[in-house]
Amino acid sequence: MDTDITYADWIGRTQTLTDRVTAAPVKALQATLNDTATTPADGDPLPPLWHWLFFLPDAPMSEVGPDGHPKRGGFLPPVALERRMWAGGRLRFVGAAPRVGEVITRTTEIRDIQRKDGKAGPMVFVTLRHEIATPHGLAVEEEQDIVYIAMPERFVPPPPQPAPETSVWSEPLEVDPVLLFRYSALTFNGHRIHYDRPYAMDVEKYPGLVVHGPLQAMALMESARRNCPSGEVSAYSFRGVRPLFDFDTVSMQGVARADGGHDLATVNGEGHVCMKATVRWTAT
Repeated sequence: MDTDITYADWIGRTQTLTDRVTAAPVKALQATLNDTATTPADGDPLPPLWHWLFFLPDAPMSEVGPDGHPKRGGFLPPVALERRMWAGGRLRFVGAAPRVGEVITRTTEIRDIQRKDGKAGPMVFVTLRHEIATPHGLAVEEEQDIVYIAMPERFVPPPPQPAPETSVWSEPLEVDPVLLFRYSALTFNGHRIHYDRPYAMDVEKYPGLVVHGPLQAMALMESARRNCPSGEVSAYSFRGVRPLFDFDTVSMQGVARADGGHDLATVNGEGHVCMKATVRWTAT
């Protein structure tokens, strides 16, 4: 399993990118999430997580691999395992949010790389740390978990985790191929499991198109903000525990925590949790 690669050589590598927060992708994501109440304008703050619309990968087609991702190597280590997934992340919102019209900077460091063996075979976990800064200083501290695994011979779902029993709220999330295509386009995510059904089913052995983890994380965040409109987000964490598919019936559920925050989950029609998240609010 990649025994010829010395992953220690990649740990500590850094990369700095700049981008401008423009209104067009913000408006397009609002439309994709059915939020048409406002029109973004210069000076408007980005909602939490919406910095994911920026600093997008821009590999030319000649450098795209068969799965639609950029070919392995470059800033990230050239892990040979075929499947690459954004498994989860942790964020702290420490300063003023990026605003439409501002130039923002993302500094990324490869914090850790670990080889592991799981039920699905060999895995490699890569942990990235991002710092998002605006002209007014540091805005977001983020850790991102990327996992690489071998291509399976067939789809074997992970053990089910039951839905919460005491939800404070439950909202539907309508998923279909158009939603997945639009989100892929907005985030310049070429991974074919989200829009190419023959590839998703025949090559990666899924039973349908896969709903993006970041899309679920953003939808859960927006659900929490709708149901707790007086709260300012101070921290957020999320982790995918089961694939969610375009044919699933989905609900977004929130459960109150003793510390004042909320645990969140996307739940499929079988009552199985697909993504877990936790939001913490700024004390007033």
